[in-house]
Amino acid sequence: MKKSFAYPYGVWLAVFILAPILMVVVYAFHNADGGFTLHNFSYLPGYLPIFGRSFWLAFLSTVVCLVLGYPMAYLMSRLSASRQSLCMMLIMLPMWINFLLRTYAWMSILENNGFINQFFRFIGLISFLQSHFGYSLDYIPLINTQGAIVLGMVYNFLPFMVLPIYTVLIKLDRKLIEAAQDLGAPTHLVFRRVIFPLSIPGVISGITMVFVPSVSTFVISQMLGSGKNLLVGDLIDLQFMGGAYNPHLGSAIALVMIILIFICMWIMNKFDDGSSEEGGLLL
Repeated sequence: MKKSFAYPYGVWLAVFILAPILMVVVYAFHNADGGFTLHNFSYLPGYLPIFGRSFWLAFLSTVVCLVLGYPMAYLMSRLSASRQSLCMMLIMLPMWINFLLRTYAWMSILENNGFINQFFRFIGLISFLQSHFGYSLDYIPLINTQGAIVLGMVYNFLPFMVLPIYTVLIKLDRKLIEAAQDLGAPTHLVFRRVIFPLSIPGVISGITMVFVPSVSTFVISQMLGSGKNLLVGDLIDLQFMGGAYNPHLGSAIALVMIILIFICMWIMNKFDDGSSEEGGLLL
């Protein structure tokens, strides 16, 4: 009887996950005439710079999210229950707003006549650069740069780093920390030898949850990076929605991307398993 409740989830999995992946595989290995071919993959070496840029920006975004997210999660876990709820609401509040609207907001902030450049003009930074360093522009280029893309990724995906780490930290046995302190361990050593090792599963989950959408995004790069900073997601989108319209090539690129993401997740899971074993020995 209980197994019957799993059938709807199986149907959902088959229709919305397995079937699309199967379609991608079929399109990747066939040409427009329906014949089997590997020719679609022959174009991939020419797109290696785009793959490299996508993984590099995703890596930077993940590192920034970790550097910002871990202290936030740690401080949240040390607060009272009411303040934790307040912080949780503040972190989740931007996610209640549409993803596109949040990205459009950053466009208006970063554009050449946006809020930041207007502020720079107000404090005299632009005129200072022009008079002392021969700066020729009346604005500082912020939008349509790789930095803007990383900023957009960090802003949109930071909660995915904070929440897993916070979930692990809040469940830590405080007796372990008290025992380390009673044995004379200073605060930094307690963190390095007790708290951080036990929080690694949350860190691994956060890295995975940030890196995967960052490496495959296309909306953020299109809106904040323009066509000069093409990512893999943009490349796939162009093959399906752009003027080129080559779904077979787009499927081949998507299939390679899926394989690379699965490899990255497998590596992360290996680290997670190792950290779990170490945590078990520590406990």
